[in-house]
Amino acid sequence: MGVLDRFEKGVENVVQGAFARTFKSGVKPVELASAVRRECDARAAAVDRSRTVAPNEYAISLSPTDFDTIEQWGDEALAREIEDSVRDHASRQRYSFVGAVKVEFTQDESLNTGRLAVTSRSTRGPVAPATERDHRSRYPLLDIDGMRYHLTGDMTVIGRGQEADIVVDDTGVSRQHCRFEVTDHGTILTDLGSTNGTMVEDQRINEVTLLDGNAITVGRTTIMYWDGVPADEDD
Repeated sequence: MGVLDRFEKGVENVVQGAFARTFKSGVKPVELASAVRRECDARAAAVDRSRTVAPNEYAISLSPTDFDTIEQWGDEALAREIEDSVRDHASRQRYSFVGAVKVEFTQDESLNTGRLAVTSRSTRGPVAPATERDHRSRYPLLDIDGMRYHLTGDMTVIGRGQEADIVVDDTGVSRQHCRFEVTDHGTILTDLGSTNGTMVEDQRINEVTLLDGNAITVGRTTIMYWDGVPADEDD
C-alpha cells in the first residue's frame, strides 16, 4: 500500500465512521479530506533542495445543501479533523508550512449537491506546525508535549488564553505567559508577568537569550527550544 493509499485509508478510518450516518447524500467527509490533500500536493512548491512548502490555508466551497448539512453536524469539528489529516499527509511527504494549517467551508450557489471546489494559499503566521524534526530549518523550533512549531514570525506569545499564538492547556500557565522574539542575534524569551513565572534550565527568568537545546518550563509544561539555521547556511 503506497503513502497516498495509506493517507486515504487513514482519513476514512478517522472521519468516515463518525460521520457516515449524517451524510446520506452529497459530499462525504473522506471526499473533502481527499480533495484538500490533492490541492496540497498540486500547490506544493520546492524552494530549495531540502524544502518543499505547501499551502497552509484551505477554503472548501460547497453547494448550499452540503454547506447546511455540514453546519448542522458541526463544521468546526470536521474542519479540525481535516486539518489533522493535512498535517499528517504533509509529514509523510516532507512538506513544510509557513503558517498554521487552517480549513474553512464556504457556500457557493453555483455548485450542485455533491460537488465541491478547493482553493488554497500560503499565509505566514507567527508559528507554523513542524512536520518533522528538521535540524536544517531556517526557523527556531519549539517542542511542546510532542507538538512541534517553527517560529516563523518576529514575535510569538505562549499562554493559556485563546489570544495566544500557541495555546497551552495547563492551568499553571497564564493567559499570556511568555513571548519569544526572534532577532538577528538570537531568540529572546521574555516572561509577561505570569503568575507562576518562566523557568529556563530550572532558573526563573524575566528575559534571556536562549541557547540551542534549552529546556523551558511554564506551569507544568516543558518546552524544548532549538535554534534555526542562518539563511546563508540554509542551502
